[in-house]
Amino acid sequence: MTAAIEDAAHPVATDIVMGLLPAKPRLLALGEPTHGEDILLEVRNDLFRQLVEQEGYRTITIESDCMMGLLVDDYLASGTGTLDDVMAHGFSHGFGASAANRELVRWMRAYNDGRPRSAQLRFAGFDGPLEMTGAASPRQALTALHAYLSVRVDADLLACTTQTLDRLLGADDPWSHPDSLRDPSRSVGQTPEALQLRLLADDLAALLDTHLPQLIEASTPDELEAARLFARTATGLLRYHHWLADTSPGRLARLLGVRASMMAANLLAATEHGPALAYAHNSHLQREQSSMRLGGMRLEWWSAGAIVASRLGQGYAFLPTALGTIRHHGVDTPPADTLEGLLYALPEDRHVIDVRRLEAVLGETSPDARVSPWFGYAPVDPAHLTGIDAMVFVKDSPAA
Repeated sequence: MTAAIEDAAHPVATDIVMGLLPAKPRLLALGEPTHGEDILLEVRNDLFRQLVEQEGYRTITIESDCMMGLLVDDYLASGTGTLDDVMAHGFSHGFGASAANRELVRWMRAYNDGRPRSAQLRFAGFDGPLEMTGAASPRQALTALHAYLSVRVDADLLACTTQTLDRLLGADDPWSHPDSLRDPSRSVGQTPEALQLRLLADDLAALLDTHLPQLIEASTPDELEAARLFARTATGLLRYHHWLADTSPGRLARLLGVRASMMAANLLAATEHGPALAYAHNSHLQREQSSMRLGGMRLEWWSAGAIVASRLGQGYAFLPTALGTIRHHGVDTPPADTLEGLLYALPEDRHVIDVRRLEAVLGETSPDARVSPWFGYAPVDPAHLTGIDAMVFVKDSPAA
């Protein structure tokens, strides 16, 4: 079987990837099975450079705070600030510490230097301002949206003043209390002030839509794009905080769904400048319904990738990455009867796998699902092969 599987394995190259897809995607989603392994980001960087040079891709969007990502994109466009500052303040989840992410930003800035904005590369975070144990205050997004509108539409259309917003928002700390995820009573998401803010945010977002012809004339494209991001983020955060304060059995599943919806909206926005590469954990980009067990409950929700795929059809392509070993985390050579074990026998360190060819080789034989000894690594589920367009395989992740 190894020889037959070798026929399904190819070098990691853009022309190979495109040849395995039914159509050139508007969004090419490259997943990773774990965070923090720079070798996976190096594969991503190489593929993105090829996509830029050979296929005209101009945007990369990653699983990082969408508001913080604006700092990265500003730096790429103008060179304002320093690379150190961008890496420290332009990424969430600790991703700014990655050498591969730093190299990505450095290369994109060098590419953009001297090019007009229309030909420049763009960067975006597509996650909301959401960390594992808390969500940011909606202040930044909501006040930025209000500020944008206040200088472009009549004041009597705004429905509120900055003073009203400040009063309703109050201090930021209660919004991001780390105990809110476990204890709904610690959340301020359903206070009278929060409920009023949801209405005001919705009105401001609607004002952005109803005055779009006027705003196009009164804004640069970048200003209008940022305002739309502010609107999505403000309304999404307030919805997320609302469900943080909820006490119903569906609370946690709704939170996961709200986050996925925010991600999906940002992914779709990233395609507006042409084809884009998205990079995130496999679970955020898969077509299948996501699930997890938490506190004895089974939670189910549709991932951002599933939502976007339902909108784009063949304009969405999903390439998860499978990984053989992460020995510094106790993930050793995969069992031979697992998907990763079959691929581990391949001769090279990196491959793009023709999944349809692989399925034909396997026939009625389904590989066993690999069980990870480390919580931070999620093997590819063999049952999901039908929802995968192609797959990247990396043999080993060396210790940093």
